[in-house]
Order: sequence, then structure tokens, then C-alpha cells
Amino acid sequence: MPDGGVVITGSAGGVGYAYAGEFLQRGYDVVICDVKDCSSAAAALERKFVNDPTAGKVFHTQCDVSDQASVKSLGEFAKSNLNTIGYWINNAGINGGRRDLRDVSMNMVETVIKVNLLGILFCTKVAMDILGEQKGVTGHIFNTVGSGVKGGGTPGYACYGATKRGLPQLTATLVKELDEGVQGFDKKTTKGKIQVHSLSPGMVFTRLLLDDSTPELRKFPFGVLAAQPEEVAADLIPKILAANKNGSSVEFLTTDRILKAFFERFILQKKSEYIDDDGNVIRMPGEQYDDLGVRSLF
Repeated sequence: MPDGGVVITGSAGGVGYAYAGEFLQRGYDVVICDVKDCSSAAAALERKFVNDPTAGKVFHTQCDVSDQASVKSLGEFAKSNLNTIGYWINNAGINGGRRDLRDVSMNMVETVIKVNLLGILFCTKVAMDILGEQKGVTGHIFNTVGSGVKGGGTPGYACYGATKRGLPQLTATLVKELDEGVQGFDKKTTKGKIQVHSLSPGMVFTRLLLDDSTPELRKFPFGVLAAQPEEVAADLIPKILAANKNGSSVEFLTTDRILKAFFERFILQKKSEYIDDDGNVIRMPGEQYDDLGVRSLF
């Protein structure tokens, strides 16, 4: 592994878990973490690659990204198990449910902001401190963006949208600080090179997407644009590994992909693989689903 191991927050399930599988398959050692216990996810990943001698090793720990002490502990855990970190993916996030802001409790407002924005800042700070000490190594941090990132309204997700809107500004600021420094101060030099990027998985069939959704939303846009975690991970991991310019933007829902999906659905009248005509999740035989229709990955 010439470019080091991988840290993925929010990876006990969903697209974070799928990212881990793609990295492991390519021989990267991976630290998965989540606010909940990751032992079952780690065990499932180990079983998946038990007969693959070229696969990487998985390590797991719990981490509340909104708590600075917990994030510092994650950094120490990652250093001790991976030795060198090549990729730190800030994937953890919550939306707080789809509600008018007037119906959202103050506690939930605080929680969403702390996880999605303060959590990114804590993790990025810890990651930068570690990556900067890795002599001769280029370390990459990927901050996950989502709905609201381009500034459009996100009715029902005021808090979530506001946090995601702030991330491009954060990433752009860090790129400037790393490349040019801060005016009036000496430019910082580090043993290792640090790059910060944006990561956009688009719409993924997880609880984050389907919670509080309506049949209308599930038919469009979910039924047209949303994808399964494995599909998203298989597309994004090669793009992540290919990113070599500070401030790169890696995305699943590219313009070409969106146009193709619209053409297939509205011109060719191709039906969704995942949502039926009534807006219900299509449950495939042999698969397990939770109460929202989210398919279990393990």
C-alpha cells in the first residue's frame, strides 16, 4: 500500500460500509468507525474477504464525530493500526428527519449541526495534524457534501442543507491555506503533503434518504437518480484514488449520468429497478430489508 491506509467515518452501514469493501478489495487496510458499534460490520467485511489473501485488514472502533475527545481517540486508533494514513473520508452525517424547521426541536437542530459541520471540522483538524507528520506521504481528506451544497432550498431539511452548503467554503479555504498560507503569517511547512477534496455520493438508498420520504419523492427523484451503496462505492473509489490535485471534486451524479437517467426514464419509459409505480421500494427475493425498505448489506 504505497499510499497508506484508510479511515472512514459513519461506516457501520450504508455507503461508508460499501466504501470500506471497495478499499479492502484493493488491498488497503481500513479503519471503520461509527457512533454505534461497528463489530458486526467489521466481522461481515472480514467474512467477505476471508479467502482473498490480497485483501486489506479491517479495524473498527466507535467514534462520535461531534465530540472532540472521541475524534482525537479515533486519530490515535488509526495511527496505531494503520501506521500511515493515505485517505481520510468524512462520511458521517445525519439529516434530523424531514420536517419544517418550526417542527424541529432545538436539540435536533444542535445535533445535526454538531455532527455534520462541527464533526467535519474536528475530523479534518485531527486528520490534518496526522497527515502533516507523515514524511514523504501525500494524505487526502474527503469531505462529503449533499443536498443543499449548491445553495438551492432544501424544504424539510433546513439544518442539513445549511451544513452541507458550508462544506465547499470550508474545503476552498483549506485548499488556499495549504497551497498559499494565510496572509500576514509564515506559510506552514509539513513533513507530509495534505490535500482536501469534496466527495458527493448523490442519492443513495439508505435510511438517510428514505426516512420520512413520501411515495412521490420515492418515485421522483429517488426512483430515477438514487443508487445502491455498492454501485456508488464501485464508481467513487477509483475516482478517489485518482484524485491528485488539491481541491478536487469527486461525484457520482455527474451531468452525463443525470442526463442518461432522465433519457431512460422519460424518453425510453424505462422503469426503476428499485421503486415501483406506486412509490414503494421493490424488495428483491433473498434480500433483507428494514422497516423503511433499506436493504441490509450484511
